[in-house]
Amino acid sequence: MHILVTNDDGVTAPGLLALARALRQVATVTVVAPDRNWSASGHVKTMHRPLRVWPTQIADGFPALATDGAPSDCVALAILGLVESPIEAVVSGINPHANLGHDVTYSGTVTAAMEAAISGLPGLAVSLDSPEGHPGPLDYTAAAEVAARLTRQILARPMPRGLLLNLNVPYGPLEAMRGIALTRQGLRVYRDALVRRDDPRGRPYYWIGGEAPTGVGEPDTDIGAVAAGMVSITPLQLDLTAHELLPEIERWGLGLGI
Repeated sequence: MHILVTNDDGVTAPGLLALARALRQVATVTVVAPDRNWSASGHVKTMHRPLRVWPTQIADGFPALATDGAPSDCVALAILGLVESPIEAVVSGINPHANLGHDVTYSGTVTAAMEAAISGLPGLAVSLDSPEGHPGPLDYTAAAEVAARLTRQILARPMPRGLLLNLNVPYGPLEAMRGIALTRQGLRVYRDALVRRDDPRGRPYYWIGGEAPTGVGEPDTDIGAVAAGMVSITPLQLDLTAHELLPEIERWGLGLGI
């Protein structure tokens, strides 16, 4: 199995290093990652300028390719021919914070896996539910081991086209984890706030800030599972149609009035 490893935190991120190291034990790995942080970038495809790519290394000396494109660009570049050997699956991460609920629409980590699904390949996104304000470097060891074990099992089975898996791993040692939960997306609660400031010339500028998001911890959701110390696996699909609402909207009798 030939796996493309990417992320949204940049090619030097420690989570990428941990993931690439762990996956090298179960598959052939190629690393293509952004040259900078693209967190909360969503699903981006660069169409208005050329993309630059250059060889580099991750921290353990393993060869990698860096690009000035977004995470989804990394996947598209590799699949479309930047990498000569055909890519068979994409694993994105390890993100230093969880991607739960509606986070998946913002997350560059998840949308890199989404780009794989668009191309008909298995896509997995891996995120670590690290404590807010954690002092010092994060330990990705357990999350990387979980990612490698699950990747090996998942890719041994045929994966339906258009499907991607969103993995969220509790922070802490492997032996403290309480198992695997197959979950649905939970309800994320955002407390965003607009902060207005003035630059030295008196011109206003803005930050979108606020408190860290929380969530409604229902037991069958990704939020509830991670809060209970379990690894959450949420199957996501590219079809966003609200199929169950189609009959109701049909009853609205919408028309052009002509």
